[in-house]
Amino acid sequence: MYNLMDTEKDTVGKLPVIAGSRGLSIHGCPKQSCQLNVYDYLADIPGNTDVTDLVEVQFKNTRKGFYHNSNHLPLEKGDIVAVEASPGHDIGTVTLTGKLVLLQMKRTPPKSMDDIKTVYRKARPVDMEKFHEAKSREHATMIQSRQIAKDLGLEMKIGDVEYQGDGNKAIFYYIADGRVDFRQLIKVLADVFHVRIEMKQIGARQEAGRIGGFGPCGRELCCTTWMKNFVSVSTAAARFQDLSLNPQKLAGQCAKLKCCMNYEADQYVEASRRLPSREVQLETLDSTYYFFKADILSSQVTYSTDKRLAANLVTIPAARALEVIAMNREGHKPDALSLESRKQEHKPIDLATQDDLTRFDTSRRKKKKKMKHR
Repeated sequence: MYNLMDTEKDTVGKLPVIAGSRGLSIHGCPKQSCQLNVYDYLADIPGNTDVTDLVEVQFKNTRKGFYHNSNHLPLEKGDIVAVEASPGHDIGTVTLTGKLVLLQMKRTPPKSMDDIKTVYRKARPVDMEKFHEAKSREHATMIQSRQIAKDLGLEMKIGDVEYQGDGNKAIFYYIADGRVDFRQLIKVLADVFHVRIEMKQIGARQEAGRIGGFGPCGRELCCTTWMKNFVSVSTAAARFQDLSLNPQKLAGQCAKLKCCMNYEADQYVEASRRLPSREVQLETLDSTYYFFKADILSSQVTYSTDKRLAANLVTIPAARALEVIAMNREGHKPDALSLESRKQEHKPIDLATQDDLTRFDTSRRKKKKKMKHR
């Protein structure tokens, strides 16, 4: 426990910092309301912002971009800024500054360094009024644009609408299985909403990331919180992990295979190489054992004396199974599959089975008979 009286003023002079607790940067902590949160652990390092004038700015949901701080503004993580857009300006939140921006650019490089635009200023109250006014129209615009696309007979779904910070431009995110000719749609939308229209096609996973939600694990969706690049997921990842090929269990909220199946697939593939082949049967002096199931990560293999049923199951380490296979190839058969002596299973004792439940009834009957004879 620390004493609140032992706090000292931070170098920036904004937030109190516990004396002697400079292990983590308080300025690098993200807002919990933001998606694609990042932790800027170099935020309070002196001279960090002098490394580069580039900053990372996040907009609605999963849209991010890199911008030049040409005006040398004292920007920190969490500052709301007005940045250059075409046309006008846009409003976003600074998520990274300094050296970590260069590392982030290596991970997701921009198309061209010449396309990187400029940070104009920190957002003013007038800018925030326009920003909130534009954001308040997004849901109604999305519902109305869906009806317009339906009336035009276009096979597409408009999943989200994002207005620019100054309200002069709107980005329509849509999902479509094939190619869509939306030239007429752009004309109608421009006449109805009186803004510049930009259409962006996204996939089902991107739509789930923009909408948000919770997975069966109880956590917020990965595509909502931190995933930006999506890798294709195949049913082979489920087979490597011995998962049931049930589409209802393997599919996420986007109706595609869950992205998390790829997280441990490589570990399962590497661990499965240490297991014996499922087609090989083990010969012992007492019986022939067939593969039944395997615990891949713990390297435990279970064998049965029947090909189709679970009969006389024996669980042994993978090393022991490989040893038995090597003995069978040399023409030898071990006495038993397991090296350990068979121990009697200690089952829980049911006290109710020790005595007859009607024993008291019989004693009462005997007493009644004695009473009658007297």
